Amino acid sequence: MNKLHNTKAGKVFDVFNIIFLFSLAIIMILPFIYVIAASFSTESEIVTRSFFLWPKEISLESYRYILSTPAFIRSLIITIGVTIVGTLVQLFFTFSFAYPLSRSYLKGRKVLLNMVIVAMLFSGGMIPTFLVVKGLGLLDTYWALILPAAISPFNLMIIKNFFQEIPMELEESARMDGASELTIFSKIMLPLSKPVIATFTLFYAVGIWNDFMSGLLYINDSAKWPIQLLLRQITLSSSALNNEALLDPNYIPPEQGIKFAVIVVATLPILIFYPFLQKHFAKGMMVGSVKG
Repeated sequence: MNKLHNTKAGKVFDVFNIIFLFSLAIIMILPFIYVIAASFSTESEIVTRSFFLWPKEISLESYRYILSTPAFIRSLIITIGVTIVGTLVQLFFTFSFAYPLSRSYLKGRKVLLNMVIVAMLFSGGMIPTFLVVKGLGLLDTYWALILPAAISPFNLMIIKNFFQEIPMELEESARMDGASELTIFSKIMLPLSKPVIATFTLFYAVGIWNDFMSGLLYINDSAKWPIQLLLRQITLSSSALNNEALLDPNYIPPEQGIKFAVIVVATLPILIFYPFLQKHFAKGMMVGSVKG
């Protein structure tokens, strides 16, 4: 491999690869920089300048407005709560189901695995899922944003494969010492699963945080809207927050600036959360993904 990189063709490929990836990174990050810059800009600058990476005049009016608006603060708290509870629920059900499926001595294991595979390949669809949620009385409740996605069959199979890769000798030695299945799972398997837990914690948290369709389908009460649904409403109508503003009623909010500021505030928690799990992320992406 090192000999290949030391050749002229290998060096040319490395240079081309670096330039390509760097250009791709710039293309992806520029729009986000523009959103941040626009959120700190005045309304007139946003209207007159089609694209910029630094505002001519820094203004905090957009942030002052949304942070003084009960609707936005309420939606942000709701989304944080749903994300935390939903992530814990998904991790609990996925790991507690994946571990038994990874044990070859489990009775009915093949039947359960076939059921998981069928659920992974075929879903009920939007209307049947809505009817189930409605039949369970979950409409207009926060559980409607959590329970329908409590288990991901695809993630379940990856975690099952990871547990299968752990040497059986660890489980056998613990059982010889009198450990129960629950003790083996909580004291041996879960501590060995930290990279996987960190990876899927990030996956689940980002998925719930960015979930838009669940709120649109199941939540009719605007007081229970998650942040993504409120963001949609603000995008459609810049005056969506006007009725609940704590500011002077004569104050005219920066309509375009509010849109950018809400996007930044709604994205910021995930960006803050990611670095704490980054060291486990690369390893967690690989484990359990090879064996079947």
